[in-house]
Amino acid sequence: MIYENAPAKINLTLDTLFKRSDGYHEVEMIMTTVDLYDRLTLEKRKDKRIVLKIEHRYVPNDHRNLAYKAAQLMMERYDLKQGVTITLDKTIPIAAGLAGGSSDAAATFRGMNRLFNLGLSLDTLAELSSEIGSDIPFCVHGKTTLCKGRGEVLEHLPKPPACWVVLAKPEISVSTQEVYGALDLTAPHDVIDNARCKAAIESGDYQEMIQSLGNRLEPVTIEMHPVIQMLKDTMMKAGADAAMMSGSGPTVYGLAAKERQAKGIVNALKGCCKEVYMVRMLG
Repeated sequence: MIYENAPAKINLTLDTLFKRSDGYHEVEMIMTTVDLYDRLTLEKRKDKRIVLKIEHRYVPNDHRNLAYKAAQLMMERYDLKQGVTITLDKTIPIAAGLAGGSSDAAATFRGMNRLFNLGLSLDTLAELSSEIGSDIPFCVHGKTTLCKGRGEVLEHLPKPPACWVVLAKPEISVSTQEVYGALDLTAPHDVIDNARCKAAIESGDYQEMIQSLGNRLEPVTIEMHPVIQMLKDTMMKAGADAAMMSGSGPTVYGLAAKERQAKGIVNALKGCCKEVYMVRMLG
């Protein structure tokens, strides 16, 4: 039996450069992990089936689930003679911009590698994982990373300056495909300065890092769901050092250097958002 944690991610930056010939958008973004986890248990089976056990009515337990796809790809690629039972304990909100599904898949790749003693490197697993999802290579490593291409070209960075992270997930779900479909690449927008954010992380400069946050998709999602702007405003009024939407949304995070700040933000969000988490940056 193998245990794996699957941490959530947040975007410190997210820029979309152009639409590629393969239909994806060329992105450049810095992501890191936070200590909000899904937990997976993997056990060998005597047959060759993949059984995904999960108690969540909105999460499929078949080939539509990225963890199932990861197990299937590992079994086919490495000609495994036994199946696997994966028990998935969900904590990360779904359709939230926190890469919960991608992180579950990444944990499955790592877990299958250990369960079947395949001896594969994380780089090999990351390359394999890019076949089923753009965020999964980042999640395989779980480090702070500058991601390019579709998200699969990785440059690992140091751990970000220590801080508290307050996550607020409103009671809506956002389609990443819909957000990218509504993105106008020719429209004026704030500059997303990945180089500035990278330099701040490398030098451990918290103040510089929070001033360099940016997300090209944020205005698009806010136009669809104004509650995101409301959550950002609430966090800033409550003393957050910075507030930003993660990924394509709808989760908003606030950063705070001190624990009492973070607790103040959590208190301010009570009554306007049910899913609120106070966590630490991992990276």
